[in-house]
Amino acid sequence: MIQIAILGFGTVGTGVAKVVAENARQIERKLGEPLAVKSILVRHFKDGPFRQLMTDDFTKIEEDGDIRVVVEAIGGVEAAYDYTRRALGAGKHVVTANKQLVAEKGCELLALARKKNVSYLFEASVGGGIPILHPLTQCMAANRIDEVYGILNGTTNYILTRMVRAGASFADALAEAQEKGYAEADPTADVDGIDTGRKICILADLAFGRQVDPGQVPMAGIRNLSLRDVKIARRAGYRVKLLGRAVRTAGGGRSAYVAPHLIAEESPLAGVEDVFNAVVVRGNATGEVMFYGRGAGEKPTASACVADVMEVLQQSPRREEIGWSPESGGFTDPLDLPGRHYFRVEDSLTSAAAGFGQVEVLSEDGDTAFLTETMTGREALARCGELTVLAHIPVLA
Repeated sequence: MIQIAILGFGTVGTGVAKVVAENARQIERKLGEPLAVKSILVRHFKDGPFRQLMTDDFTKIEEDGDIRVVVEAIGGVEAAYDYTRRALGAGKHVVTANKQLVAEKGCELLALARKKNVSYLFEASVGGGIPILHPLTQCMAANRIDEVYGILNGTTNYILTRMVRAGASFADALAEAQEKGYAEADPTADVDGIDTGRKICILADLAFGRQVDPGQVPMAGIRNLSLRDVKIARRAGYRVKLLGRAVRTAGGGRSAYVAPHLIAEESPLAGVEDVFNAVVVRGNATGEVMFYGRGAGEKPTASACVADVMEVLQQSPRREEIGWSPESGGFTDPLDLPGRHYFRVEDSLTSAAAGFGQVEVLSEDGDTAFLTETMTGREALARCGELTVLAHIPVLA
């Protein structure tokens, strides 16, 4: 029997224990022997079917030679980082859904895993139940990856969906998301783009093979998004979505950022609604490939974690292609990326045209909303001049 440990018993940890128990026969057929949870690290003991597996002493897990894989489901960085280092140092494979830890410490932890001849896998850290890291590093390995972008946060996508469908304000849509359990009581990481930012950093690391420091990545969320802009965009044939985007730039550089975007309604991404996520990968050989599904939740995320557990047990001895260089130079400021831009200003169309020249007018109802020609974000902001800008949203080409 193969034995594993789970660190943390919140949504993801509970889901992993359930998936291992409920899908025991299918897992055994694929591994050739049973898989069982031996220990669960918790701060507070809870009654239930897994009570007898709980411990508050990580050392027992660290020193248990029968435990081959540790699933880190604590979240955050401090304790998770310490336990992950110790588990890898003890020669155990580690699987995680912890996007913050992978984004900030992944390069170091992967190097430690290589040194100890074990694996550190994190499929669930980006797309929850959507398989994206494995296809990116294996199925598309013959490609040069030029761009990765997508809807990477189900909470914000649900809020935007309600703003479009029901005409709800951001505040009302957020309250609804919290009531349904899609948003936390403190939604900062979701609505301010931080969660999406961590995920796009991981995708950029793997796509381009070099470290993208989350501190360099501008992260703008939807907190200040006006319902008026959502309605104007919809009438013009666009949808507003929060995207994480990573782009290969000239000379081997790369860029990454998070921001709301206008997306043409004929784009497949425009139809991704509610809590669903989608990731688009553009390779120089395949063109664009899209991955779609539920990006979060107990069972989808747990499914990805258990799949990683099974992979490290089947691989001999570890997965070679996962990893990236710690070198973090060559980062291009996203303001230098070319594209079209949506502006809504208090000023007249005449004033807007004086600054931007040719524009596509979307609305002149009280204020002026328009799309620019292709230019860098830096040039677009410079051309605003004396205009009173009420909203500025990039347009996905």
